[in-house]
Amino acid sequence: MKTITRESRRDFLKIAGTTAGGLFIGFNWFSCDSPKVEVLSTEEVLAQAKPFNAYLSISPSGDVVIYSPNPELGQNIKTSFPMVVAEELDADWEKVRVIQANLDTEKYDRQLTGGSGAMPHSWERLRKAGATAKYVLVAAAAKMWNVPAVEITVENGIISHKGSGKSGHFGEFVAEAAQMEAPEDVQLKDKKDFKIIGTPVKNVDADEIYTGKPLFGLDFYREGMMHAMVQRAPFGMKIKSIDDGAARAVSGVSDVVQFGNSVAVVGNSTWPLMKAKKLLKIEYEAESTVESSADHDRIFQELMANGKSEVKRQDGDIKSAFQKASKIVSAEYQCPFLAHSPMEPENFFAHVQGDRCELIGPTQTPDRARQTAASILGIPAENVTVEITRLGGGFGRRLRADYVEEAVHISKAINAPVKVTWSREDELTGGAYRPAVRYRFEAALDENGRMIGYKLRGVGMNAGNTTREHNFPSGAVDNLLIETVNYESSITTNAWRAPITNFLAYAEQSFLDEVALEAGKDPVAFRLELLDRAKNNPVGQLGYDVDRMIGVVKTAAEKGNWGKNPNIKQGFSVYFSHRSYVAQVADIEMQGGTPTLKKITAVTDCGMVVNPTGANHQVRGGIVDGMGHAMYTNLTFENGVPKQRNYDSYRLIRLKEVPEIDTHFIDSGYDPTGLGEPALPPTGGAIANAIFAATGRRLRSQPFIEQKEFSDIKLEIRRS
Repeated sequence: MKTITRESRRDFLKIAGTTAGGLFIGFNWFSCDSPKVEVLSTEEVLAQAKPFNAYLSISPSGDVVIYSPNPELGQNIKTSFPMVVAEELDADWEKVRVIQANLDTEKYDRQLTGGSGAMPHSWERLRKAGATAKYVLVAAAAKMWNVPAVEITVENGIISHKGSGKSGHFGEFVAEAAQMEAPEDVQLKDKKDFKIIGTPVKNVDADEIYTGKPLFGLDFYREGMMHAMVQRAPFGMKIKSIDDGAARAVSGVSDVVQFGNSVAVVGNSTWPLMKAKKLLKIEYEAESTVESSADHDRIFQELMANGKSEVKRQDGDIKSAFQKASKIVSAEYQCPFLAHSPMEPENFFAHVQGDRCELIGPTQTPDRARQTAASILGIPAENVTVEITRLGGGFGRRLRADYVEEAVHISKAINAPVKVTWSREDELTGGAYRPAVRYRFEAALDENGRMIGYKLRGVGMNAGNTTREHNFPSGAVDNLLIETVNYESSITTNAWRAPITNFLAYAEQSFLDEVALEAGKDPVAFRLELLDRAKNNPVGQLGYDVDRMIGVVKTAAEKGNWGKNPNIKQGFSVYFSHRSYVAQVADIEMQGGTPTLKKITAVTDCGMVVNPTGANHQVRGGIVDGMGHAMYTNLTFENGVPKQRNYDSYRLIRLKEVPEIDTHFIDSGYDPTGLGEPALPPTGGAIANAIFAATGRRLRSQPFIEQKEFSDIKLEIRRS
């Protein structure tokens, strides 16, 4: 059993309240001798709830209300966070209500969603919050009953003392517990005693989502608010002149506002604004380099050959290793810009009133939204409030606050509350894309097929560091050089689900298959050979846990029946990202001469799985996302404007193109690690390697369907 020390109740409140694990929780526990309590609405529960401390409130109805601080965008954090708290409280999950907390930097730390870091960051904080609350409630019961606290038990929200036959719900002890000193030591449960964590729990918003209740930013409406839509300048351009006469003449349009390099049309609903925006006559002039996709191909070639690089890692004597190599393998891989394509386009509400500002909408970084508004308005950040709605996807796009900026600028200009809404065309052309990147790999093999040298050079457009220099196979090769080149493009970029690794994993894992082939070794055996060297004779710094990676490799090979069926052509891939490990096997079967992708087997080690239902969905969603963007999706530019403006030309994966997905999880004994992103990176590599096994065609660029090596392959996808 884990022991946590605390100096005082005041210290506990401060610590719990300044973390993402700090939660407002309303609890009411009913006596097993009492009649069944009345089930009240959430509003009634909140109205009756008595504050327990800054994070706990107790209602006499028997309902538990948990305020979840981190934005929910489909990663299931709004369900899994409360599960952790309720577990340590020994709550009755059937009595739990969950409410999205607004931004409060005094109570919560890391109140954001990004990097698959919410659960790893908050795991212990959440447990401490629940365990400490339970401790003081038990102490209060012991005092009131005049019995030893060690003889008291808590189960499903009931505090009981077997010796005296006394029992009661938490609400009976709130007043006394609020006066108790916090414990010097608080014990967390042994994981073997968990009753809620590790069980499949339905998404707490599921009923509201299914029945169309207003949860998302697009659902938000306030009487008297105005609507706005924005025309943004092409990349590298600035506004020279505006003719807004035709736009202003549209019925329902009340104003046209210019701010910075954008023009907004304002009115009483979005439909007339969509029409008016198309009638704006805006003349632009170049502000910086105006780029087209043809320019990018040239830039990649020049920088790959002569670009000034930053060395990220260098082990051994790379020059000597390649000079004495028996065989050298080299290849280049390239990926395009991509939009994030959340189901819900960007939108936000702002109401500027003098030195105050109210913000409401979907954001992954609510404090960034607040700080942005404060900076624009020149007011203290504490004068800006942020209410977080549920997000209809984000994938990194809503880490930015550009659409929040627009709402603030417009509200200030028209002196009224306004909601900015982006169309799908706005979302695809509005910037903040996944960076385009190109990689060159080189491997040196000795006479035994052993990789003695490895070089990676990455060139990215607004990508920063295009590598993950401490990830596998670093540490497994004696002589290694990893370097990166960054090109400052006028096209804005942003973190895209599993930043950098979303393509790097595909490129690395495909290249390792090329090296294994030249070495005359089975791809899985080749990876295990490298991992064995990293474990027993590591070189330099290891940024990954070798045993955990070996575990998913071996388990995936077993669960995927690697090499067992000669009629099935298989591809393998394994990757570590966001503290978790995922290995995948893709199966292709030749049917009537056509290669058919039948199945993807995925094995994940993300530590303890809090909610198997949510975890399964995260892995499946990551695989579908990774597959769709590797195979089908591309974003190209002409004169600073994306050529793909909607889903008729920006190709996403379709439901019928999703193969069977078989998921497995390894409980390695670790606390939970990231899960929102790690299943995506390995997918492209597993599929590409399977296509090579089936057709002999190596796919080195994405999307696959646009490569000449793929042009005459009629790959089908079928569920078993």
